[in-house]
Amino acid sequence: MKPYPLQFQPEMKERVWGGRALERFGLTLPEGHIGEGWMIGDHPNGTTKVVNGELAGLGLDEIRETYGKTFFGSKGFSEKNGRFPLLIKLLDCQDDLSVQVHPNDHYDKLPPGELGKTEMWYVLDAKPGAKIIYGLNPDVTRETMAQAIAENRIMDCLNEVPVQAGDSFYIPAGTVHALCSGVLVAEIQQNSDTTYRIYDYDRPGLDGKPRELHIEDSLNVIAYKGAGATRMTTELSQSGEWLTLAQSPYFVTEKGLVQGDWSLSTSADSFVIHVVCEGSGSIRWADGELAAAAGQCFLIPASLGSYSLHGDMTVLRSYLP
Repeated sequence: MKPYPLQFQPEMKERVWGGRALERFGLTLPEGHIGEGWMIGDHPNGTTKVVNGELAGLGLDEIRETYGKTFFGSKGFSEKNGRFPLLIKLLDCQDDLSVQVHPNDHYDKLPPGELGKTEMWYVLDAKPGAKIIYGLNPDVTRETMAQAIAENRIMDCLNEVPVQAGDSFYIPAGTVHALCSGVLVAEIQQNSDTTYRIYDYDRPGLDGKPRELHIEDSLNVIAYKGAGATRMTTELSQSGEWLTLAQSPYFVTEKGLVQGDWSLSTSADSFVIHVVCEGSGSIRWADGELAAAAGQCFLIPASLGSYSLHGDMTVLRSYLP
């Protein structure tokens, strides 16, 4: 079978902080407060299925098992669990997320087969005055953090930053963080669903009961001296060039401006994932063409070779280092 760009049916997740904003991308949402669209996923808690071409109806896990390194590349698997190594999401935050932190791959209390979670956010939209929690204030230690949690004044320890569309945030495992209300985000992350909540504003979950907190695990995995988190404002003035937003051991994410036709190519090492942030156009390759619009995500097989992005759009490109 000839390789071709894959598009998937998203897995929608209801969250207490979610809303309906993902509908702006033409996505069909189930009822409820939809906070997460898992756009490309191969995880026990959500596996997306192909909607286009010869492989339509197959899950990403089935493609992995059948086509292996041909599609995903020589680096295209998690060494720990053999699964697709990344999870691609769109997040609609109509309320504040819990203050949280993620472990790295080496934390000894991870569930069997689960990875740590290093991630990055690209802000697609932000209401005036929107902010996020991003790291700790200077000189916060495990002891001062534990005391602040016990005294219900954790916000004294947290660094709040304003956000606007186009901002990018790299969030290595160990970074305390929280998206706040009024932001719409594309998230590139390790293929993990492990989150340790530190604080959740004393609110009930979807079931009316308080959501579980994970204080001891959080205190164990926080990088108090800093995990290497970086942020940037990403203005592009020229098309056909990639701006690096995040470079981690697990993925590289870049931003590019498409104006006209941009010729690209895959390598045998890694698949490529494109997230369309703004505008519209198409993906063209030797055997076909696929329309592309804001909010859509595509997996380009490592074996595809030459292809091009065409149109007028802003895109993210992610691949394995």
